[in-house]
Amino acid sequence: MKRRTLLTAALGCCAMPRWAAANPAGGRVVIVGGGWGGLSAAHHVRRLAPQLEVTLVERQPEFWSQPLSNRWLVGLARGEWLRHDYRRAAQHFGYRFVHGEVTAIDRPARQIVTSAGSFAYDWAVLAPGIREDFSAWYGLDREAAAHTRKHFQSAFTAGREHLALKARLEAFPGGDLVMTVPPMPYRCPPAPYERAGLIAWWLKTRKIKGRLIVLDPNLPAFSFDRIFRESYPDQVTYLPQARITSVDPYKRRIVTEFETIDFADAILMPPQQAADLAWESGLIGRTADGKTSGWAPCDPVTLNVPGDERVFLVGDLLDRISPLFGQYPKTGQIAARQGQIAARQIAARASGTNPERQLPDSTCYVLSRPEPRELTRIETSYRFRGDGVIQQTVRQQHDPQAGDEDLDWARRQFGELLAAPG
Repeated sequence: MKRRTLLTAALGCCAMPRWAAANPAGGRVVIVGGGWGGLSAAHHVRRLAPQLEVTLVERQPEFWSQPLSNRWLVGLARGEWLRHDYRRAAQHFGYRFVHGEVTAIDRPARQIVTSAGSFAYDWAVLAPGIREDFSAWYGLDREAAAHTRKHFQSAFTAGREHLALKARLEAFPGGDLVMTVPPMPYRCPPAPYERAGLIAWWLKTRKIKGRLIVLDPNLPAFSFDRIFRESYPDQVTYLPQARITSVDPYKRRIVTEFETIDFADAILMPPQQAADLAWESGLIGRTADGKTSGWAPCDPVTLNVPGDERVFLVGDLLDRISPLFGQYPKTGQIAARQGQIAARQIAARASGTNPERQLPDSTCYVLSRPEPRELTRIETSYRFRGDGVIQQTVRQQHDPQAGDEDLDWARRQFGELLAAPG
């Protein structure tokens, strides 16, 4: 029996949790994934529709922030700024937090099966995030993928990887440290370059005889290239448009179209796709030539799964939403805004009213250089064109005498979505 068939069949035998026995008058909302999108959806459904029962299911025991994590890796942010208690947020905002793994989604029956029991829903919000696609490097070789996750983790997904990467950086004796950048699209586009700049600063200030080799398959990131050349010429070698053809994690060797690079250590970021749950639930889209796109399509206005008004998609798993620019940038604030949009859709439908059309926006702060402090503010906004197609506007502002605007932004987000003290 196939795994998904087995999981669907298990729906009939899984014991329902005690709290799911009675049907609440207002209806049930189940949110899968406790990242920025899921947290925002839970918070805003409770605020906009307090009559609804809200359950947030997350497999990680605590929230770990990707924003500020690059700072933390090099000692420029405290760990308590990044780590937060889901249960405290749930208690504060009045929803239920369930620590468990989602194993199946039965949309016809409106049931979500988890390792902590089954949950019925009237509306569901799916925000499971991303997965790393090692098959692009290793094909079906799972051992190579597991070896890479263990020894050369990217720290781009779950928080525990950050602990391992920080330990590796602290123990790094020198030599060539390779960092690969995923091909677009991927989570938080400026994040790898911010990390590269901060690691270069860390190598320089600690006087470590090593260099960071950045292999970037994308077009050059000129603003970061300038900083690498001006501030860290001895610490960074930046190679844009460097497409990887093979990786040998055992011999510590990477081959690109132009050269072979041996490394002492590495931060290996493979291509990214929508999370496993999206694949297992049949939510992945297809390209014009019939191939899987790797991402989950949705209605660009309502964020519903195509053909299912009861299920919403938010966050990094989303596929293209506009022929003009493709995908939304996969940032924390975009995900949070999408969670709010889904919450407004649910609240309106629960009250029998028509929800207004809304689009997200994003403000992203990137610490380009710590000394002298330089910060980049990236603002992305959206609007409907006359024919209904979504347009994107991006503005960048460089501040060569920056303060701690990135910290201030993160603290506001932590307070709003996690009930964290200021």
